[in-house]
Amino acid sequence: MNITVVFFLGLIFALVGVIPPGLLNMTAAKISLKEGHSRGIIFSVGACVVVFLQTYIAAMFARYLSNHQDVVDILQRVAFVIFVLISIYFLLIAKTNSKPDLEENSKSKHSRFFQGMFMSALNVFPIPYQAYMTVTLASFDLLTFERTSIISYVSGAAMGTFVMLYVYIFFFDKIKNKQFTSQKNMNYIIGSITGLIAGVTLINILMEA
Repeated sequence: MNITVVFFLGLIFALVGVIPPGLLNMTAAKISLKEGHSRGIIFSVGACVVVFLQTYIAAMFARYLSNHQDVVDILQRVAFVIFVLISIYFLLIAKTNSKPDLEENSKSKHSRFFQGMFMSALNVFPIPYQAYMTVTLASFDLLTFERTSIISYVSGAAMGTFVMLYVYIFFFDKIKNKQFTSQKNMNYIIGSITGLIAGVTLINILMEA
């Protein structure tokens, strides 16, 4: 598999995972609004360093899973159910809530890089998410567990995370009052993304049945 394709697969899946407002992108937006774009970028770079490490750990875990197909089969079915339930929740059940709080906190202006690393380390979601995605890509022969392929995917994931944080930094002030960032529309976006992942998972399960 061409490492460029693998890089962009990592970029796309990481980018999608950071679209919904969360701890990292909202903090990056807040720092940008309060202290300027450059400090928001410094925070984002620190966060992406940890994302790189998290995705590498996830790929190593996925390589182990690829050698234990019975475990993968169970995880695929569990993941399918979870993604379906998440989709149903965000598309049909979730209520509209107020926008995330962007109040200033007491973090030092000189430690934004390390703050980004710390807050990214607290967010462990990328590890199971990327482990599942790499196993799924490998099952479709879109990814191998050779060193160059893994490094390419991990680099793409870090870049994808940075791209979405960059979008929040430079455009949040313009779009924060638009319909795109309303909680209702974000619920639809999250539900649609998880629904798409559930569909891919179902196809994979049926192909292996």
